[in-house]
Amino acid sequence: MAISSGGEGKARRSPVTEDIRELIEKFALQNAVKYRSAPNHGAVMGKLMGERPDLRPRAREIAPLITSVLKDIEQMGPEQWEARLREIAPELIEEISARKEPAKGLQPLEGTEGGVVMRFAPNPNGPPTLGSARGIIINSEYVKMYGGKFILRFDDTDPVNKRPMIEAYDWYIEDCRWLGAEPHEIVAASQRVEKYYEVAEELIRRGGAYVCMCEQAAFKSLKDAAMPCPHRDHTVDENLDLWNKMLDGSFKEGEAVLRVKTDIKHKDPAIRDWAGFRIVTKSHPLVGDRYRVWPLLDFESAVEDHLLGVTHILRGKDLIDSERRQRYLYDHMGWVYPRVLHWGRVKIFQFGAFSTSKLRKAIEAGEYSGWDDPRLPTVRAVRRRGITAEALRKFMIDLGVGETDISISMDSIYAENRRIVDPIANRRFFVWDPVEIEIEGDVPEVAEAPLHPTIDRGMRKIRAGNRVLLCRDDANGLEAGSRIRLKDLCNIEIKEVSPLRAEFIDLSPETAKRLRLRIIHWAPVDGIPVRVLGPERIDSGIGENGISDELDRIVQFERYGFVRIDSVGEEVVAYFAHR
Repeated sequence: MAISSGGEGKARRSPVTEDIRELIEKFALQNAVKYRSAPNHGAVMGKLMGERPDLRPRAREIAPLITSVLKDIEQMGPEQWEARLREIAPELIEEISARKEPAKGLQPLEGTEGGVVMRFAPNPNGPPTLGSARGIIINSEYVKMYGGKFILRFDDTDPVNKRPMIEAYDWYIEDCRWLGAEPHEIVAASQRVEKYYEVAEELIRRGGAYVCMCEQAAFKSLKDAAMPCPHRDHTVDENLDLWNKMLDGSFKEGEAVLRVKTDIKHKDPAIRDWAGFRIVTKSHPLVGDRYRVWPLLDFESAVEDHLLGVTHILRGKDLIDSERRQRYLYDHMGWVYPRVLHWGRVKIFQFGAFSTSKLRKAIEAGEYSGWDDPRLPTVRAVRRRGITAEALRKFMIDLGVGETDISISMDSIYAENRRIVDPIANRRFFVWDPVEIEIEGDVPEVAEAPLHPTIDRGMRKIRAGNRVLLCRDDANGLEAGSRIRLKDLCNIEIKEVSPLRAEFIDLSPETAKRLRLRIIHWAPVDGIPVRVLGPERIDSGIGENGISDELDRIVQFERYGFVRIDSVGEEVVAYFAHR
């Protein structure tokens, strides 16, 4: 949308508009760099109006322009934000640095005398995602800081909606260990249902719960009207009798629930007399048909936090209502509620919105090869790609705990991983979409190239000779008469491009430097077939034979990127990590 400098409404953008757009871009980038998340529209508008009060009467006109600029910036990542801001307004970078910024990493906790007990409590309906990794790492790290116990607890008492997967229990345990977060205790809530029954009976005796036999729609109408259920005033004995009938099968599924008493007049209907137990006849993958009355998550989680002695809970700020409901249960039972830290959501640009249940459906539909498909945001997938546990730990710890929703780019994780893997990754040649070139002259039968460009780990031998392979993209850019250097092999002059033919010049790297020759990599014609699976594409080609020695290691395919060698046979399969 063009903003005119006067009342004539010019179609083309005016100089004033360019000035305004530039200001918007500066303030938006400053906001993005400061908070490491996509810029906030309101914050940018406020900054602009503070800088240019004369624009306040035109705020409605300017709003769409801000939206347009923000849309472009949202396509970038944190490193690009900072680079662009340094380019157009380095003084705003200095302004951020001059302000007192929150410290990175994990901030001190209150109430840590004697250590802490913290838990990560997933629903095992799939393997850990990158979001799960944050919870696993931060909880376990606090336990390491203060001493105590880190508990992996499976909140798996919903066999209908959450559909626990039997394999996922082991996946979580395995990924916790890989992330350096070995649990001190592992608990499956579905195997402890009798404990919840005991608490439920005690709660009834204390007058804190009752059996409700209202139809769901009828109870919702009463709740929304802040009116009590007709069963709310049953005596303790009546409720105990009805509770036992829930357990012995007298009630069918959907005919009765146990409700926790709260304030029926509470301003938030979601808090009023919430359901603690319901009847579910579906078999559970871990315990089969052992139970027919199951606790809902708020009840199970609240009871387990008390039974396990949890001292501090890390919880998404979207779960504040859960805390409000659970506090009524704690008050009825005379328990002390744990300390709670709320944190905001983390959005990862490359993956967009995702949920484990949606990923599961997509896998079952054949859209992905499995939970470790390189396109997925699971720990198993990034691990298979060669992202290290050390990189994830460092990144998540630096991210810390804050209530602000943040958007991050995988580029930030890649940068951390690159720092770790670059010194240990051997270099190898891989040519994708290969084209053969024939070279006349004394080309060596074997080339020698360093395993690492700056760390002395010895040399690797690569079969060469008068016929080698180039990437098609490189080959398409060649012209007759052009000269190039084949990396770690020789200098050549192109004689024909169809078919591709060249003439040997010499072996000297000094010649290449003196003539400023373009350097490209190559692969032997009898090299090993290689297929690289990545989040955005699949590349097939030929690599040097030494790649077969790199099974389960991270290597760098020169001019391509870091990969992890996943399998070796007649074909090498590698998973792309990052550039």
